Amino acid sequence: MTDLDGAGALTAPAPPRSQRPSGLTRRQRWERRQRRRSVGVAALSTFVVVTLLVVLVPRLDTWQRVRESFFDWGVFRDSFPPIARAFWLDVRIFLVCAPTILVLGLVIALARNVRSPLLYPVRLFATLYTDGVRGVPVILWIYLIGFGMVGLINSRTFFGSYLFWGGVALIVTYSAYVSEVFRAGIESVHESQRAAARSLGLSTWQSNLHVVLPQAVRRVVPPLMNDLVSLQKDVALISLLGPVEALRRANIITSDLFNFTPYVVAAVLFIAVAVPLTRLADHLMAKERRRMSGTAIR
Repeated sequence: MTDLDGAGALTAPAPPRSQRPSGLTRRQRWERRQRRRSVGVAALSTFVVVTLLVVLVPRLDTWQRVRESFFDWGVFRDSFPPIARAFWLDVRIFLVCAPTILVLGLVIALARNVRSPLLYPVRLFATLYTDGVRGVPVILWIYLIGFGMVGLINSRTFFGSYLFWGGVALIVTYSAYVSEVFRAGIESVHESQRAAARSLGLSTWQSNLHVVLPQAVRRVVPPLMNDLVSLQKDVALISLLGPVEALRRANIITSDLFNFTPYVVAAVLFIAVAVPLTRLADHLMAKERRRMSGTAIR
């Protein structure tokens, strides 16, 4: 017996479930076996490498001296509390700078994408800003802005402190990098989206706000997370101006004890924050790939 489809055409009835091919099931079983094989090989190779490191490194003649200089448990235990307290300053700087950088970077990206001839000076200034700032190392900007502005203002208030202008230097530099990420996302939106918005009577500002930006921001979330991970580490560069954060405190303790273990303590604290952010960035990138490939789980 035949059936009619939605267009009125004749179609053969579907075979019983027991007679349908099980190719999809075989494919799933094959993929499961491949995943298990990959996990097994990865686990075995990791075990071999870690075992070689654990067995061979302590056999080196210089290992004892390195262990005493970098991995002294007594120094680690005693220096951890003061360095952890100083690390809270790094966290606060990051929490203040990160949202400011995102907002300023988006504004600069929009300024670089203006198309009105009247606003060409804005576009030119945004272009010169991003090119100039990205052409100078971050550490050099921190020196220039930190020491330069403190010497220019010559004030004892917070706005004349090295901590404030070190944060400003990070905002200035990272906003240029983040603006290019936003601009790449904006330009990745197909021109037909803007044309469709204009055909509905939306202005350029309304098209950017309601059509372009939502798509662009969703696409650039993973690379933005990578920039935030870099920012979280570069916050330590403010110590070059004098504020006592984790790296500066580790440096002070190292100078007192003539032992490098406090640097390991600071590294552990930064890793404790950077690794979760990195894994979140990887998760967002994988989620975006699945969405773009049409295989996202709904």
